[in-house]
Amino acid sequence: MSRMKDKYRNEVVTALRERGEYKNVMEVPRLEKVVLNIGVGEAIQNAKALEGAETDLATITGQHPVTTRAKKSIANFRLREGMPVGLKVTLRGERMYDFLDKLMNTVLCRIREFQGVPRNSFDGRGNYTLAFREQTVFPEIDYDKIDKVRGLEVSIVTTARTDEEGRQLLEMMGMPFSSE
Repeated sequence: MSRMKDKYRNEVVTALRERGEYKNVMEVPRLEKVVLNIGVGEAIQNAKALEGAETDLATITGQHPVTTRAKKSIANFRLREGMPVGLKVTLRGERMYDFLDKLMNTVLCRIREFQGVPRNSFDGRGNYTLAFREQTVFPEIDYDKIDKVRGLEVSIVTTARTDEEGRQLLEMMGMPFSSE
């Protein structure tokens, strides 16, 4: 069992139940999945861009990414319905906990002048999204081997009903929120 999952079961569930908000263990908010997403708009002109992003995402997560395709045609962007526009990976179970452990304890520490992650990136239903300007903050990515610096989005999906419940859960799990 991963360190993060053990922490959730032994510390977080107990602490949240002691606050008296939850009568049943199954009511306590939990992590459902983590979705990593890279938008590759330049794939319209350059097919190799998709391959580079796919390699990066697979290296970061240890799982093969799925290609996301355009839902609508947009003439100004020379985009037709069905063209590949990005990649995503959904992590659940052990891989999700291992990734979150790495994210909170290794990756965020590597960001220059890190002041904590923003508190207002919740969606209203307890899910949290974090954006990175470049994929090189992940230790698995070798800077000399990447073809282009790309942005990356990490969405943490929880069973929390409100943003406050989601924030409490992630704080107890070790997410370093900014003091503001």
